[in-house]
Amino acid sequence: MTLTQFAIILSGLGVLVTALLSLIFLRDPQAGLVQTTHRAEKLPQVMTDRYIAMTILAVGATLYKDMAVIAVLFASFAFMAFADAWIYARSGHTCKKHLGAGFAASLVVIVALAALGQAA
Repeated sequence: MTLTQFAIILSGLGVLVTALLSLIFLRDPQAGLVQTTHRAEKLPQVMTDRYIAMTILAVGATLYKDMAVIAVLFASFAFMAFADAWIYARSGHTCKKHLGAGFAASLVVIVALAALGQAA
């Protein structure tokens, strides 16, 4: 087995664990918090970490210059923004900034996919 194959296997396992945690949170957010040992009152600090991580991912994808990587990354950003907008809109709060972020990320996806099509 090569290191590349091993890295792909480990990445796949990471996908499975993350997907499982997503399902736990989807089914029962409180159980998700317990499973991950996150605490609701620490959400502001956790969000800081998340935004730093998203910035690092975006910088990496941009420097790597792979349109497929950029499209997938910004599609996930768009999903997060639209999902947050939906959560806030349903509870009667403003969601304009989240919608704006979702549309901006979607624009990146569209342009990256168009660039992929142009290169083919």
